[in-house]
Amino acid sequence: MSDTSGGNSARDVWVTGIGLISSLGEGLDAHWQALAVDEPHAGSVDTEHFAPFPVHAMVPLQLDKQIPRKADQRQMEPWQRLGTYAAGLALADAGLAGDLERLAHMDMIVAAGGGERDVVVDGQILAGLGSAENPDAFLNERLANDLRPTLFLAQLSNLLAGNISIVHKVTGSSRTFMGEELAGISAVEIAARRIRAGGQGEQFLVGAAYNAERKDMLLSLALGNTLWQGAVNSVWERANAGGGMVTGSLGVFLVLESRESAQARGKSGYARLGPVLSGRSRREPGQATAVARGQIEALRAELGDKPVGLLSGASGVAAPTLEERALLEALVAEGTVGPIRATQSLLGNSLEAAFPAQVALAALALSRKGFYRPADPTGLELEATDVPTQILATSWGFWRGEGMALLEAID
Repeated sequence: MSDTSGGNSARDVWVTGIGLISSLGEGLDAHWQALAVDEPHAGSVDTEHFAPFPVHAMVPLQLDKQIPRKADQRQMEPWQRLGTYAAGLALADAGLAGDLERLAHMDMIVAAGGGERDVVVDGQILAGLGSAENPDAFLNERLANDLRPTLFLAQLSNLLAGNISIVHKVTGSSRTFMGEELAGISAVEIAARRIRAGGQGEQFLVGAAYNAERKDMLLSLALGNTLWQGAVNSVWERANAGGGMVTGSLGVFLVLESRESAQARGKSGYARLGPVLSGRSRREPGQATAVARGQIEALRAELGDKPVGLLSGASGVAAPTLEERALLEALVAEGTVGPIRATQSLLGNSLEAAFPAQVALAALALSRKGFYRPADPTGLELEATDVPTQILATSWGFWRGEGMALLEAID
């Protein structure tokens, strides 16, 4: 379902808190400096540990700042630590950290993947299967004896939400979506719909995390022929040269709140979150374009007179990226879209976390009354001549799922 409710009622949805960590740094100042001020550059890129596939590696974090107990840190997988850390940043940014009364009623929607494999044990089992007299018995015995007892629990996708509840005391309702980029779109969409509906929640913690520095996930993506090999460049360049995505570690959480709730506690917002639209196609030629074009038409009544800024979630995988580029060029030509920026050129693809990160970066740009610098030598990304007051955050999943959200500056 798609949220087509608009903008100026008492049920406005505001972004009042953002927690963001990536290869570009920790927090909003670091990301603004890297994306809007400095000469564009990819974040901390690891080209050695996972060769031939480059990875945008997470910057070093002092986990104690947001996850004080070592016991909590130890029982989490890396992606859960990233998410819990980003959630703490978002709550602190919104002025809600430690506010137990409000946190007890705060709802949470998380987009998550599956847990991480124990790669060492997997390797040992595979090495022994070939010489085992009874491979079936060997496999059962090794799985029962070699895997740590917590591995099966640690692989549950909803444990990120559980850890956030334990560490940060967010104890309202909780929902977890799985499904790569579309899961992140759905998480933002459902939270916004519930706030706008009234009586279904006033404050939501929404977000995701992705650990790109894991061989099991890279193997899965490589087997699908989706990964880029070689030097990291813009997604538009990659699409023209055979295509492929570069994954990136990222943690992002947003505090989404009704305007009434924010104003009652004296809190302003980064931006107003307008309609959030989601869709899915089989990705036959032209289908994703048709979905995205339909979403643009559904937003027409919400768009102002000036061309809207656009943060593209293009992944660099050839077919969808080239198709998206053709649509964007048409939207620029007709005056609907102004400056375009493909954030994954510098952050990498973080799957479930990709769309919430788009929303976070759009809200950040609107709050700072600026826009990000182009990082594309192919000519699609041009300098912004005007500061956008509306930004479209889009996502075309590397395999499936098309969505977008319209964000507006708060007067």
